[in-house]
Amino acid sequence: MKCPFCAYMEDKVIDSRLSQDGATTRRRRECLNCAKRFTTYERVEETLPLIVKKDGAREVFDRLKLLGGIMKSCEKRPVSGDDIEKAVDALESRFLESGEKEIASSAVGEAVMEELKRLDEVAYVRFASVYREFRDINEFMKELKDLLDVKKKDR
Repeated sequence: MKCPFCAYMEDKVIDSRLSQDGATTRRRRECLNCAKRFTTYERVEETLPLIVKKDGAREVFDRLKLLGGIMKSCEKRPVSGDDIEKAVDALESRFLESGEKEIASSAVGEAVMEELKRLDEVAYVRFASVYREFRDINEFMKELKDLLDVKKKDR
């Protein structure tokens, strides 16, 4: 590991700890040249599929973009940041475990809508209105009616 202070390439690990979720390892290191300490974080590199957009362009999966979209839909709603993180984790795991090298953006959108429907119905409708590009109030009302029908069946 290259020292961020003097660029020396050798150090010693003073302390290692797992994060709460066990996905990240935090290491305190000390440079063997300048003796300054610094922290590094290690994660297993996972290869997520490429996202194929409507126009055929391919884009690297971006967790922050997914998180941002869900957070925007949940804005001013009683959904905790922890619940949003769990939803993003679940989606990321789903895409990773699919084994696919590419996933259509439409499949990502549908998966996000499933998670939002479970989290908060208003956030779901907000996301759906942007994702499905409702052209008029009738399309919007149809989506609300479908949501209400599903809710009635679940009771």
